[in-house]
Amino acid sequence: MADVPPDLVWTRAAPEGATGPGPWIELAFGDDGLVHIRETSDPETVVTTTQKKWDAFVLGVQAGEFDHFVEGVEGLEES
Repeated sequence: MADVPPDLVWTRAAPEGATGPGPWIELAFGDDGLVHIRETSDPETVVTTTQKKWDAFVLGVQAGEFDHFVEGVEGLEES
């Protein structure tokens, strides 16, 4: 596991208008080209990946490659 820099700026990925403690996913982009991901309910556990892999994941989400994971989940709007 990569060392997680202590001075990262974490950005919370929460729905617009969301309140409360979550749990939410938080992201931090390091100066070293690494992307760090954690959950607010367990901030000591951090997953680290490369910018290239993160970009590929984001493109996959945008293309709908993971939509089958949320089929039938109540409260999700269809596009």
